[in-house]
Amino acid sequence: MSELLTPTKTDQGWAVTMTPEMARAAGVAEGSIIVLYLKEGNVSAEIMPPATEEMKRSVRESIDKFKDAFAEMKRLNRTL
Repeated sequence: MSELLTPTKTDQGWAVTMTPEMARAAGVAEGSIIVLYLKEGNVSAEIMPPATEEMKRSVRESIDKFKDAFAEMKRLNRTL
């Protein structure tokens, strides 16, 4: 496996986009994400499927609909 796995920190753990080789080995869809959780010296993982086109569209619509509210939240967060 020559691909570099770069985790992204989340509130719950670390997310890594699975390589095609990893997805095939796990029997899941390419583009799936594995989330690693660390607790009390143990590691657990959860595989999340890639977002559907409908989900992506819904998120884009929500972002557009609430863009003013999101901008205000960002502004207020910077003042804290």
